[in-house]
Amino acid sequence: MRLLRAAKTHHLSTLIHYVSPAAAAPRRLQCTSSPEDKNGPSMLRHLISKIKATGPISVSEYMREALTNPVTGYYVRNNMLGAEGDFITSPEISQIFGELLAVWVISEWMGAGRPKQLQLVELGPGKGSLASDVLRVLGQLQSVLDGASVSLHLVEVSPALSLLQAQSLTGTRSQEADSEDDPVYRQGRTEGGVQVSWYRCLEDVPRGFSIFLAHEFFDALPIHKFQRTKRGWREVMVDIDPDNPGQLRFVVAPSPTLASTTLVQADERRDHVEVCAEGGVIIQQLARRVAEEGGAALIGDYGHDGTKTDTFRGFKGHQLHQVLTTPGSADLTADVDFSYLRRVVGGGVACLGPVSQRTFLKNMGIDTRMQVLLSNCSDLTTRQQLISSYDMLTHPAKMGERFHFFGLLHLSRFAKPKTATGFKLEKKSPAQLPVAGFTDMSFS
Repeated sequence: MRLLRAAKTHHLSTLIHYVSPAAAAPRRLQCTSSPEDKNGPSMLRHLISKIKATGPISVSEYMREALTNPVTGYYVRNNMLGAEGDFITSPEISQIFGELLAVWVISEWMGAGRPKQLQLVELGPGKGSLASDVLRVLGQLQSVLDGASVSLHLVEVSPALSLLQAQSLTGTRSQEADSEDDPVYRQGRTEGGVQVSWYRCLEDVPRGFSIFLAHEFFDALPIHKFQRTKRGWREVMVDIDPDNPGQLRFVVAPSPTLASTTLVQADERRDHVEVCAEGGVIIQQLARRVAEEGGAALIGDYGHDGTKTDTFRGFKGHQLHQVLTTPGSADLTADVDFSYLRRVVGGGVACLGPVSQRTFLKNMGIDTRMQVLLSNCSDLTTRQQLISSYDMLTHPAKMGERFHFFGLLHLSRFAKPKTATGFKLEKKSPAQLPVAGFTDMSFS
């Protein structure tokens, strides 16, 4: 979660002020960038040159450039995680979070019939904290895994973060590929002998039974923004401010764009909509792999079920940051529209959720886990840290209701148990396990 110590977000949709446009000029939205330090990153100058050459760019293109440009992109140049970065995620708050997700992984592996190969795939693994916690629990439960081969596959575009992940997971036991064209650009082994591989895109991850984790991944993918007008839906674009040529501003396209004619639903009732087309492509890839190869996918993120409008915001130094100010220096994010993900997935897999993080973690047994940890802890400082992290993860006003979990499962996961037929007396097939996290379960 991007922890906030700032005022409420100023939503773009509340800042809209239309001015009389020229014949073919985009309409302006009152939200501009500030000049960039001439000695600092060149992202702003790059974007201004691009807009001068091609005209206003979509918010999606702006986000993609600001976050993942191979030279000056935010994720490429910065170590943005942790107390000294721009935001902190749940795995950095408490290892309990990763432990409970490890239990979910094992539960779904068991529900799939305990296959002999288990590929654990994480999209956007941050510092590697979540993967490290999950692998630690899997290592402690070798008797449950019963000899199943476990491998870890990380989808990461940031060279800086991949180095941090390698240090956390493999120490000095990893090396880069000889060729930049190699789909596996880094490989290594954990101290426990688990093979770890790094990829730039999901398509490069080997086929096979996989359980996918995507925590705070979809919220950083580029979005398109659309505004309802008297003439129909129009796309929000990023342009140069004519009054301040060294700054950027939002404008409304004067005519329909390809995105505005294809991405907005005909029955849409909101006046302002954000659509993450790239997220739609990735969720379809996950769904196809789960349907064809087996496995499951668990997505945890800021999000809503098709109710919110303008959620595009920036974070820098744990503070809200104007999205058009000094591009490339701050994290950009937008809440995940889970109703959109569910719609584009189709019927090839089962979709579960979204449920709030509070509900998910309580269903996973976080209260029972906390009781065990506190009963075995006599150090006052450690006890206070445990209670504080629990509160941050589950309190409705903190992460408990802001974060949601959404799952994709193979349809066979919900098949009715087969019953014996004929004269031979046979046992019934075991009942399907309930889906952990999405089902209220009791722990003893």
